[in-house]
This record gives sequence, C-alpha cells and structure tokens, in this order.
Amino acid sequence: MPSPHIQAVHLRKQYGKVLAVSDVSFSVERGQCFGLLGPNGAGKTTTIEMMEGVIAPDSGQVLFMNQPLTRSLQHKIGIQFQNTSLQDFLTVRECLGLFASLYAHHRSIDELICLCALEDFLDRDNRKLSGGQRQRLLLALALINDPELVFLDEPTTGLDPQARRNLWSLVGEIKSEGKSIILTTHYMEEAYVLCDQIAIMDKGSIIAQGEPKNLLREYFEGQYIEIPEEDLLGQPPSDFGFSYHKKNNNFEFHVPDVKTALSMFVQKDICLNRMTVRSASLEDLFLHLTGRELRE
Repeated sequence: MPSPHIQAVHLRKQYGKVLAVSDVSFSVERGQCFGLLGPNGAGKTTTIEMMEGVIAPDSGQVLFMNQPLTRSLQHKIGIQFQNTSLQDFLTVRECLGLFASLYAHHRSIDELICLCALEDFLDRDNRKLSGGQRQRLLLALALINDPELVFLDEPTTGLDPQARRNLWSLVGEIKSEGKSIILTTHYMEEAYVLCDQIAIMDKGSIIAQGEPKNLLREYFEGQYIEIPEEDLLGQPPSDFGFSYHKKNNNFEFHVPDVKTALSMFVQKDICLNRMTVRSASLEDLFLHLTGRELRE
C-alpha cells in the first residue's frame, strides 16, 4: 500500500477557551483530491492552516512525505487562499513574473498561462478581472513553484456556474499531473464531483470520512420525493408515515420504496403532477450529520 502524501496526526488547536480542532487525523494519498467539509466554525480553516504550516498545532503533527512538515519542505506546497491581496497596478503577466521571481525554481509561465487559460487578459490590471478570471490567476500563482501538493480554500465561492465548472476542469488537469489536492468548499456538488475522499468536520472533530458514494450508501437507503405543499390538499405531512422536512414551499419525504409511497399518495388523492424523485446527495449527508440550524 502506498505511503500517504500528507498526514494530519492527532492535531489539536485551542484559542483561549475555544477548542478549534480536537484530535483530527487523516491522510491524503498522492494524486488524490481530498475534500474537507463542514459548517462555519467547524475547524476546517484551522486544520488547513496547520497542514499548510501557517500556524503550529498545540499538539500532534503534520507529516509530509513521511517527514515532519518543515520550512525546507514547504516549497513543495502551493496554496490558493480564499482571499488573496495582490499588488495594485500589476497586470496578470506582471503578477506571474513577480511570484516566479520568489522561487529558485519555478514552472514555465507559458505553461501556466495555457493551463489556466489566461491568454485573453495577460495585460489587464489584476484589479479589473472578473471573479472567474481572478480565481484562475490565483490558481496559476499557487502552481508557480510546481508544487506536489496544492491547497484550494473555497476556490469557487461567488463564481457563476460557468466559471465554477471551468475551475472544476482545471482541478481535473492538476490531478492528471499527479499532484495531490486538499479542497475546502461549501458546494456539496463540487465536493462530490472532484473529491476521491472527503472528511466532514463539526465542532472541531471529524464525524465522517470516506469516498462520497460509499458514505451515501452507508447513511441512506431509499429515495426522496418532493411535493408542493399545496398539492397535499391540506393533509398533514405526518399522516403519510415517512420522515420529512419542509423545503421552501415544498415537503420532501424520505421513502424506503418509491412504488409503495406513490401508491399511498394516490390512495390519499394527492396530486403528483409536480412531484420530483431523487436519490440522496452529499448535501443530504452533510445536513444529516451537522444539522439544519444556521451557523454564524
């Protein structure tokens, strides 16, 4: 069995009375995309910052290629932070040149321009980029030292669907080069599409970990049927005997068998013209494990 590319080993971090991360351990194999998911305040950012070497853990350690992560190894890591400030008045081309000058060895700038599709705005001031263009530039900057491991911290937040899927394609290109990726995101579809393994954190601890498809099979059976509230014709959703929750103006029922459920709805004269049926998603798993209450 291949040795892990990077490991978190019993990481712990406390700020005053707040235990941000409590005994977190996981490993990422070479060439994997590993997703770290969780609600706000779950401890994701603190965990990632310890693994990047930005902050030191109170206890535990980070092993990179079976060695304690030290400054001498950090040049093998690339980071796309959630928020990055770039020097004012620099063009995209000048930003690439500036970051390349910080490393004794760097990847070909022309390669990065092609990989991240920067050709059309190389001479544009970085302050005048669209959201998607800026994220592609930040990804290129994270790759400029040709790292073996790349951290992507919510890289598609605020992007439109086209720009988001463009970033997904770029992540696939990075994986195809044999690089490992640790991704944080609040988009569950994104995690399902991109990640080979995920870990869900809550209150400073990992509460579930594994391949997305396997986790869904472990926690869910049956299907979901969604029916507009007005189509229930005033009948209480509890009368049908299925677990349910309200979703906007609809009720979503978790049913063990679609055929049996539909027969019951027909017997009760429920209108099914606007009904939808779907399988459980990673978002269902996320909400099942972490709850539906709003986090600050």
